Amino acid sequence: MTASTPGRSRLRGRLTEARTSAVGSRLPAAAVDVAALAALLLAAVGGSRLWALPAALLALGLLAWTWRGGRRAAAGTSVVARVLLLACAYLLGVVHGGLAPALAVGVAVAGVAVLAEPLLTSVFEAVYPVAANLPGLGSPRRRGPDLSRVALANAVAVLVALVCAFTGVSGVVALVVAVAALGLTLVTGWQGLREFRARRRSEAKLLATLTAYEPVFLVHWNAPAGTAYQLAMWLPYLERLGRKFFVLVRNQTNFTEVAGLTTAPVVMRMGLNQLDDVIAPSLRAAFYVNTATVNNHVVRYTNLTHIQLNHGDSDKVPSHNPVFRLYDKNFVAGQAAIDRFAANGVRMPAEMFTIVGRPQVENVAIAAAPIASIANPRVLYAPTWAGFYADSNYSSLLVGYDIVKALVARGCSVVFRPHPYSQRSAELTRECARIRTLLADDRRANGRPHVFGAEAEVAMTVADCFNASDAMVSDVSSVVADYLFSEKPFAMVAVSVPAARFPEEFPLARAAYVIDAHGGRLPGLDTALDDLLGADPLAATRRDLKKYYLGDIPSDRYAQRFLDEASRYL
Repeated sequence: MTASTPGRSRLRGRLTEARTSAVGSRLPAAAVDVAALAALLLAAVGGSRLWALPAALLALGLLAWTWRGGRRAAAGTSVVARVLLLACAYLLGVVHGGLAPALAVGVAVAGVAVLAEPLLTSVFEAVYPVAANLPGLGSPRRRGPDLSRVALANAVAVLVALVCAFTGVSGVVALVVAVAALGLTLVTGWQGLREFRARRRSEAKLLATLTAYEPVFLVHWNAPAGTAYQLAMWLPYLERLGRKFFVLVRNQTNFTEVAGLTTAPVVMRMGLNQLDDVIAPSLRAAFYVNTATVNNHVVRYTNLTHIQLNHGDSDKVPSHNPVFRLYDKNFVAGQAAIDRFAANGVRMPAEMFTIVGRPQVENVAIAAAPIASIANPRVLYAPTWAGFYADSNYSSLLVGYDIVKALVARGCSVVFRPHPYSQRSAELTRECARIRTLLADDRRANGRPHVFGAEAEVAMTVADCFNASDAMVSDVSSVVADYLFSEKPFAMVAVSVPAARFPEEFPLARAAYVIDAHGGRLPGLDTALDDLLGADPLAATRRDLKKYYLGDIPSDRYAQRFLDEASRYL
């Protein structure tokens, strides 16, 4: 699919913003070094102590600025600048009035502490958890020492040395502070070495411990921070299989996220060469909930059956990615997912697919009455995000304010639940804020029970939002296919292609009232909302497509289909 011109412009804008941010983060560090070097040179050649003072103050100010606000002092950063400032303090003592021995020793001790920071950082980079909730391996390490305190203490030692050099205050003060800073550095280093040894001991007995635990399957998950919903939606059903399993993650962020989601063992192995330690003889299968590149690190174990679950079914481009060929089995919601691959030129044998429905919708309530009979309906607005690439940007948030405003004008209450990744874009974050403000103002003025913010996005599940609504407006998203289970009416916003081509590109739109937002405007919005909230002529179409997208599975045993099919491979 070729990206539109606006799509290319947005992509170029994001790349430019990223480059600007990266360059901007390097400039302050370089400026600190330059200012510190200037202070040293002025201390060496200047006729007065005061000559070096402005440059030293500038260097200290820039250092404080790089560590400002939410950015904590970072151990191992601005080491050159701090060593140069210590050299400046030493020279001031030599050139102007003789160097006090205490100040000289204090400068040397502070220099050792600062120079030790990179080594300290390297030690703690090698300290990471191995497992949580795994019987026989103990608990993961508690949060280690805060290295920012070491950097801050060493920076204070530099500052005190400069104050003593500029003012003539006794160098004993600088020596005491420097010794304290070095002591903190050494103690923290000793703690790091101790934790490093503990990590190595845990790794040495990991395979034996997992072998004794006898897991039947593993779940491999690797994803950016804040994406735990991918795994969270499947954990309750994997636990209902009644077999021992563990979750394998590849980074510390994911480890922390998963350890808070389940009581099942969580194991972290970052490198490809570390994975042999987790392939216990009892393992029969590996499940995956996304198509992360590092999944292939586990797929190489041919003694396991590799089953892709994915984290939703939609007509998006990623849903027919050829990478799904990598897995022995692809558990899909319905026949629509299978046909989608063929329709997009991705040939896969029928035996690679198993229809299991979407167990996550088992508690979604079916519509109890026609939408036209509800006086003041509640509408769920659930826009997706902008995607990683221009050809997968289906988000309607840039016109979302106008859509929500039109719903409110019709007397609707609104449940607003944007995709969690919307916050990755400053532009979409601003639009979300505008919509929340609109709903808050209307709730105060008219008392409508709008639901938004943490209440809709944290306290409520997606299924809760479905059940709290009478209709939905969304984009090309797995949310739409899941909502189909309720048989309630929904609208889809056409962003990537005009409304006339939308059902051809995204077949689920055959059951949706399409809102055309392709040109950045909303022609026909009122007509689409009239159908959505009134006559609802697509009710029968939704019921037919429900089986096609979500499987022809009895409602009273809907989730059991997944449990039965998964158990076959265990």
